Amino acid sequence: MRWDRYAGRDVIPLWVADTDFRPPRAVLQAMEARVQHGVFGYTNPPEELRQAIVERLARRYGWTVDPAWIVFLPGVVPGLHVSARRLLAPDEHALLPTPLYQHFKRALELASRAHTELALVLESGRWVFDPDALQRGRTAKTRVLYLCNPQNPGGTVFRRDELLRLAELTHGCIIVSDEIHCDLVLDQAARHVPIASLAPEISRRTVTLMSANKAFNIPSSGCAWAIVEDPQLREAMSVDVRAHVLPSPSVFGYAATVAALRQGDAWLAAQIDYLRGNRDLVERELPLPMARTQATYLSWIDCSALRAADPYEHFLRHGVALSPGAQFGAPRFVRLNFGTQRARLRQALARMQTALRSAG
Repeated sequence: MRWDRYAGRDVIPLWVADTDFRPPRAVLQAMEARVQHGVFGYTNPPEELRQAIVERLARRYGWTVDPAWIVFLPGVVPGLHVSARRLLAPDEHALLPTPLYQHFKRALELASRAHTELALVLESGRWVFDPDALQRGRTAKTRVLYLCNPQNPGGTVFRRDELLRLAELTHGCIIVSDEIHCDLVLDQAARHVPIASLAPEISRRTVTLMSANKAFNIPSSGCAWAIVEDPQLREAMSVDVRAHVLPSPSVFGYAATVAALRQGDAWLAAQIDYLRGNRDLVERELPLPMARTQATYLSWIDCSALRAADPYEHFLRHGVALSPGAQFGAPRFVRLNFGTQRARLRQALARMQTALRSAG
């Protein structure tokens, strides 16, 4: 999709959040083996996958999860839509920290649920929460806080103390936490902390959305999951899949995800090293303000000083397609996907430098 949008044009597409890398060999082999199996009927989630998720969360994050807490979904974005419809009554209200991946807001708009946007603030190169704004935004009807950790598009990996403070300020609210980028931490000193892992009280009111899709570049394979301790919240998050309102995850998604979680760590470590180098190249070569991308493969770039009326269109005219900041609630920004081969990234950055010079 990323390449098809600009097919036939001299445009380097660095927009939608997938990469130009093949997944681990073990993933490809697992999918080939599933084809050789030859039967593609309705399929229950493999117990091996459930166990692989539990073991991975314990090993990487020290988070103890009961396998029964896992609800399988066709994707994280469907999980956002389910949460907006099932966790919020029509007269209830949600909080959205911005800038934020556009599907959070879209889910609430399509569900016709009220929400308030809370502007994150830039402190020491990191987009972080403003406690005063959070307290002002909360109402008697506030039921859900949406969290994106690591932050997309800002790239922040929220620290334990920041998450504890956030949980304290939203006591009594459900937290829906999108943690799909948790395996893509680039800063060696940063550590991803699942907010549900902080304390039993927080776990009981948190829905954590996860998938191997971003880290292992299998976004169209169709497999994600929610981790939900509370039985009522878990029922709410699973009913649409059981009722076939949403499809079940793909049988290929199951196979690919098991292989990624069981056998993909060496590949993932190599990818993170490569992405770290790409991130550093973007920060070094572009003379525009940007927060430190602690995680993800997405640079969030401030174009406020650019005299072009529309930064996205200006760079597109010079042959680089980025994500317009307006999608995330910040029209003077652009988001750059550096999950590509370095030679291609260098070419795109050279075009962007030309675009900056032409803007004066």
